[in-house]
Amino acid sequence: DTKVTEGGLNVTLTIRLLMHGKVKHLLLPQSLPKGETVKKMREESGARINISEGSCPERIVTITGPTDAIFKAFSMIALKFEEDINASMTNSTVTSKPPVTLRLVVPASQCGSLIGKGGSKIKEIRESTGAQVQVAGDMLPNSTERAVTISGTPDAIIQCVKQICVVMLESPPKGATIPYRPKPASAPIIFAGGQAFTIQGQYAIPHPDLTKLHQLAMQHPPFTPLGQTTPGFPGLDATTPTSSHELTIPNDLIGCIIGRQGSKINEIRQMSGAQIKIANATEGSAERQVTITGSPANISLAQYLINAR
Repeated sequence: DTKVTEGGLNVTLTIRLLMHGKVKHLLLPQSLPKGETVKKMREESGARINISEGSCPERIVTITGPTDAIFKAFSMIALKFEEDINASMTNSTVTSKPPVTLRLVVPASQCGSLIGKGGSKIKEIRESTGAQVQVAGDMLPNSTERAVTISGTPDAIIQCVKQICVVMLESPPKGATIPYRPKPASAPIIFAGGQAFTIQGQYAIPHPDLTKLHQLAMQHPPFTPLGQTTPGFPGLDATTPTSSHELTIPNDLIGCIIGRQGSKINEIRQMSGAQIKIANATEGSAERQVTITGSPANISLAQYLINAR
């Protein structure tokens, strides 16, 4: 039913948000009974809001309801994030206020409509809302969804979500969507004395591969944390120069680097923060060309992870 009502389009829609562990203290703060903030958001917005369970460093927040309820819920979440930023700046020496940043999870088949021909739609959304919008080039691991990062003021984010909702309603997903499910956290890792250890029960076990990774990271600050493909605040890493590095890999080893349906290469992209392109096989050649683009730290980590595979 697409009748226009005073509150907006009278359509039920589901929007998925990808959040890191901070969702716990923002939406489930320690100072309130468990789930009290989410309960308040549900009651005031009229939207169904669910947070995925499990010991994952990432959580999926699913918001379902009529479009006006979704906008109200997003408004409350964006304002909650801004409160957290203001609180963290109270005793900080940082002078410029970072924007609120949210990540939507969108079926890849709808991303083309969101970007538009030659990037026209995404440009229009950026200009009319004042929000920064970035669509990830790669699909999230083991899924057919891509992350769409939105950052700006709470008002800009809400206006941006409204426009994204309209695009999603006008261009439904094509075919089946495999939803992204965050993986459970692996064993805790600590860094001490330049070495990495994984915690297993009561013991700290030295981990040479992670030690090497840690040392590489320390050689090239600033370093994007593992698993975080985009900086927390867009533009923060603008001073880090990007370059490209090429290497050749034997054809008989390329499979273990790409992994099933690209799972391993996507993992390496996520961990290193680098862009990695694998050239098509050329007739008569026993090797494949791999191009890695990013900061020196990104490239070093990507090289190390490829060699480790």
